[in-house]
Amino acid sequence: MKILDVIALVLLIVGGLNWLLVGIFQFDLVATLFGGQAAIISRIVYVLVGISAIYCLKFFGLISAQPEKKNDNNY
Repeated sequence: MKILDVIALVLLIVGGLNWLLVGIFQFDLVATLFGGQAAIISRIVYVLVGISAIYCLKFFGLISAQPEKKNDNNY
């Protein structure tokens, strides 16, 4: 599962950076690299990024499941 987590996070970061470029510069890097937004490879990348985002929702459960550390000031 750790490998799948890493792949999902990498795809999510790629998607986030792509959206940053779209938002700031109106430049879609994925579309540029793979022949336009309608190109099948671009659409596959977009779908994989979306699936990764859904998959990464599980990390919210992991964050809330971690025990909180008590701050004891005993030196």
